[in-house]
Amino acid sequence: MAQGLSHVFAASVRICADDHTRICRDVVCSCRGGAGAPGAAAQVGDATIQDAIGKARRSLGRYRVMALITGVMLLILCVEMIYKYGLVQGLGVSDGLLPYIEWIPFAHGWIYVLYLVTVVDLWSKMRWGLGRLVTLVLAGVVPVMSFVLEKRVVADVGARLDALEQRHAGVAGGTGTEQG
Repeated sequence: MAQGLSHVFAASVRICADDHTRICRDVVCSCRGGAGAPGAAAQVGDATIQDAIGKARRSLGRYRVMALITGVMLLILCVEMIYKYGLVQGLGVSDGLLPYIEWIPFAHGWIYVLYLVTVVDLWSKMRWGLGRLVTLVLAGVVPVMSFVLEKRVVADVGARLDALEQRHAGVAGGTGTEQG
């Protein structure tokens, strides 16, 4: 099997994070050291590869939106906690504002759950290691970390997907279209 050509096994389409042009269809993938049945890999057409890249880009978009929303909600939660525990309970400031902001921890909790769903979705499509998953999960609970990590992840994944499109276009005879 030529290295420039893509391969599949079976199940949902995922893009390997390694720097090559393989599209994997199972958690077990030969490009990640997994073992598959001999001859189980089949060649994938342009439509399947473009579909996988499109799914990864959409997953990245969902992650980006949720990372930003989670980061903003975490900062709002920090302000709420400083007010509630630092000012009201610590310094005895009036608690008249508390009934209006008591929803913030609950909203952040549910938004964080949605963030986790987008993290797992992106992680599974990009076939990253467990360390990257843990880092992405922690980014939702450490103030400002979600903004920093979101910028890095978007740049990294965007570059990898662009390279995958270019490599595949080169393998397919240069018939791919460039996206700007």
